[in-house]
Amino acid sequence: MIDEVYFKRIMSSAMLILLIVLAFLLVKPILLSIISGLLLAFVFSPVYDWVNKKTKSKNISASLISIFLILIIVIPFWFFVPVILNQSFGIYQAIQSFDFVTPLKTIFPSLFSSEGISKELVSILYSFTTNAANYISNAFGQLLLNLPELTLQLLVLAFTFFYVLRDKDELLNYIRSLLPFSKEVETKIFEYSKGITSSVLYGQIIVGILQGISVGLGLYLFKVPNALFLTLVAVVFGILPIIGTTIVWLPAAIYVLIGQGTLPAIGVSIFGLISNLSGDFLRPVIVARRIQINSALMLIGMIGGILLFGVLGTILGPLIIGYLLILLEAYRNKKIPGLLIQPTEPAKD
Repeated sequence: MIDEVYFKRIMSSAMLILLIVLAFLLVKPILLSIISGLLLAFVFSPVYDWVNKKTKSKNISASLISIFLILIIVIPFWFFVPVILNQSFGIYQAIQSFDFVTPLKTIFPSLFSSEGISKELVSILYSFTTNAANYISNAFGQLLLNLPELTLQLLVLAFTFFYVLRDKDELLNYIRSLLPFSKEVETKIFEYSKGITSSVLYGQIIVGILQGISVGLGLYLFKVPNALFLTLVAVVFGILPIIGTTIVWLPAAIYVLIGQGTLPAIGVSIFGLISNLSGDFLRPVIVARRIQINSALMLIGMIGGILLFGVLGTILGPLIIGYLLILLEAYRNKKIPGLLIQPTEPAKD
């Protein structure tokens, strides 16, 4: 009798593991779209709650927000991707003709004192810039070639977004029922998870986008070539912690200084500094009273996430590390604040 019960448990566990593996393989091609839908549902959840109070209908509210989301994804893609693709080719051509050597010789004369070292440095520099421009151009080209697949991925994202928004309370209750923790630990995990997600999405992603747009506004006003493409690059680097938008606006200011004069260069620099200062001001305000990950771990998570998941890894990488740290904190169960993850403000008694 014991052997029979044991055998049934083994078979049930084996079937469950097999079904989990098959389900993972089934959703693997669209997994990033599903995760994107979940994250966007988290971002738009306050908007949905406000709309739902007005309409008193979950279906209507979720439908309205879903239509709005599709429009803000499709319209910029339709209008801006061809322009960005064209500008990326423009930057590629500019890199081929731009003289990098003369300014570098002026700034670092010792590096170019030897003819052999000078030639090697020039070759490495041109190879790097050419490969970078080729990669960016090819990435946008592939984006257009994979349009049918992108359409299907967007459809999955939209359906995930709709149903998670509409049924979020039921989904959270179901997840709670699966967790093998006590009520106290479970509450702590959910509280920390919400704080980490808010910190990454709002404190890092949204602020980074605003910083990149600030730089882009300066580039556009002072007529820097290929401003839209450079704005996209500034947004990406604005999202990355520690690095920031300086890596975009400072070279642009030097380029403008050489080509257009002092006044436009100062203007670009002012918008760049505004971008940096706005990040320093907004990020603590947005992240206040939320859980915060150590900045070094945030950067490691983003870089590792980019290498593993692509662009979406800028969000997924820190979240994966953050959720792991949450479980470690729950397991640690100490009153002393953690070194790598802690509330930005201590809890008040």
